[in-house]
Amino acid sequence: MKFQNVAGFTSLDYWLNWRVFLCAVWVITPMIVSLFVIWKCEDSSVKTQRRNGNDTGDSEHDDDNLCIDDAWRPSLKQIHPGWLLGFRILAFCFLLASNIVRLAFRGWRIYYYYTQWTFSLIAIYFGMGSLLSVYGCFQYKKQMRTRVTADQLGNDAENGIRLPLIKKENEKRKSSDSKTLRSCVHLFQIIFQMSAGAAVLTDSIYWTVIFPFLSLQDYEMSFMTVNLHTSNLVLLLCDTTLNRLRFPLFRFSYFILWTGSFVIFQWILHVFVSVGWPYPFLDLSMRMAPLWYLLVALLHLPSYGFYAIFVRIRQKLTT
Repeated sequence: MKFQNVAGFTSLDYWLNWRVFLCAVWVITPMIVSLFVIWKCEDSSVKTQRRNGNDTGDSEHDDDNLCIDDAWRPSLKQIHPGWLLGFRILAFCFLLASNIVRLAFRGWRIYYYYTQWTFSLIAIYFGMGSLLSVYGCFQYKKQMRTRVTADQLGNDAENGIRLPLIKKENEKRKSSDSKTLRSCVHLFQIIFQMSAGAAVLTDSIYWTVIFPFLSLQDYEMSFMTVNLHTSNLVLLLCDTTLNRLRFPLFRFSYFILWTGSFVIFQWILHVFVSVGWPYPFLDLSMRMAPLWYLLVALLHLPSYGFYAIFVRIRQKLTT
């Protein structure tokens, strides 16, 4: 879609009317509620300590609290963390290359689009995931070495040989990990849940609303367009199948803030610059604009719900 200059968007008549007021209500009210939900729920739900007695995280009764190991351990304990690392590196390289190509051909204007915001966010997710998986592979190697040592020395306990304080050392390392990785793993989890809902929302709206409209105008589909509206969700679903991340529902609030931030960015941009809207349903001059804004806002529920169900099914199948 081309981004054309349009006169009239910066005039007061365009902004001071009942349509803009209603649209602002649909956008700002959910954002305020989301901030309240985060304030109430985030501190009590985020934990970075590993679950006692459940190193593999495959218990059916596991809660949705954040665990450091969840950032790098695969969903099945039979899978080596190196496989998840390899997939994340490949996905990150592919998404990064796609972003670089689009920037080279179209410049920074690609970030006028919510889809590009989400695409870049998913690239950041895989970049962080790759780093955490590298850390996890080192931790996994240490844990395997510790288990072998414990097995070798276990038989000597009957002979009166004092065993090393492995548990105490693990507790000390656990405390160190929590202090060092808390912020990084916390942010990683938030990006994961924001990306999940946003990817479903962007791809579903594009293929069900925007693409049929463009087809009527004989729009020529390019590889990069298909890539932009397909690969992000496919790669994220594959990673979700392999990873062990939880999906607490209260972080739906971050998804709302993500979309709301994009809309407010567009409003501020159009107040000062007369440019066309990146998506037709964002145009505030339409009499149906409040209905469109409300409809897109409501679409956040099934988008996030679909991914939450997908994660729950994965948890059931891997327990």
